[in-house]
Amino acid sequence: MTTSEETDWMNHPVIRSLVDQANSLALEERITLVKGLIPAIANALSEDEYEQFVTYVRLKGERYLEAKSHPGTGRAERHIPGERDLEGR
Repeated sequence: MTTSEETDWMNHPVIRSLVDQANSLALEERITLVKGLIPAIANALSEDEYEQFVTYVRLKGERYLEAKSHPGTGRAERHIPGERDLEGR
């Protein structure tokens, strides 16, 4: 789930368990779960924070698909920016 010291705190056993359980659901059920979480997330964030969150989620998917289609080339060869790039880490 995390590969950075800055986000190492997110490698929490309860969160990992929830993610593992969610990943055992059918695709349609996982999509429904994500859609069900959005209102509470949006409510807890400002408009700018929500836009940043949506951008990070989109980029996470794009980076995954890019990495999947170019196995073994490493992060340096990828073209889609990640959170670290956007945050200047």
